Amino acid sequence: MYRSLVGLCIVLSFLTITGRWHGVSRQNLGTHCARNLAHFAGQNLWFYALTLIPLAQVFALEFTSPLWVVFLAPLLLGEPLKSTQILCVLAGFLGILITTAPALSEPTTSAGTLSAALSAVCFALTAVFTRKLTRTHSTLSILFWLTSMQLGLGIVFAGFDGTIALPHAVNAVWLFIIGCSGLLAHTCMTQALSLAPASIVIPIDFTHLPLIAVTGAMLYGEQIGAALIIGGTIIVAANVTSIRLSEKPQQLTKQTSENTREIW
Repeated sequence: MYRSLVGLCIVLSFLTITGRWHGVSRQNLGTHCARNLAHFAGQNLWFYALTLIPLAQVFALEFTSPLWVVFLAPLLLGEPLKSTQILCVLAGFLGILITTAPALSEPTTSAGTLSAALSAVCFALTAVFTRKLTRTHSTLSILFWLTSMQLGLGIVFAGFDGTIALPHAVNAVWLFIIGCSGLLAHTCMTQALSLAPASIVIPIDFTHLPLIAVTGAMLYGEQIGAALIIGGTIIVAANVTSIRLSEKPQQLTKQTSENTREIW
């Protein structure tokens, strides 16, 4: 809830200061609702799984999301699907399994595993719907409906029991940082999906795992083992190969170019 609140305040401020309220469209509100319901559900399932199973297992299951995108994009977006893309995504997933193999040997609860798996499906649907919306909406429009709708959902579910926890001084700073980081991440992902097919953009998400490992080693003293190095190398190689084998990006359409210039 607080993450969405921070994001909405930033979006509203930017729209007001730059005078770009005309860029916020009310079209396709049904698709916006579907996108934000999927993302809100995915976030909560991910947080719930984090309390039940090891972090590495959560990420291993979450990173099946690109596999779902590859198969959902042709069905919901009509994007072409190449056998090379399927092979590269499967290779990336193999790298994730190698990287997380030590943690996957630990016992897990069925509820945690199911929650993490369902969150991956929700995140895949989010990416597919975002790609669909970028055909008719600017990034600012998508971010406005994202933050406003998810703030509403956050208020309802956070206050479902009649109480909403207020942040302490230290936590307020971290909530603000999380809100800014989350909004920036959505901005980058939405912009990327407006310029390239979802089945190409989302597999790059595999690089989260090596980055998380390096961050963990630098900030928390976590060890980087051979499995992580081998798996991370496969993940990066699979992504690079997927991009190189894809068709060279065609010249942007006039509408996409105008949207891009407007956004930046």
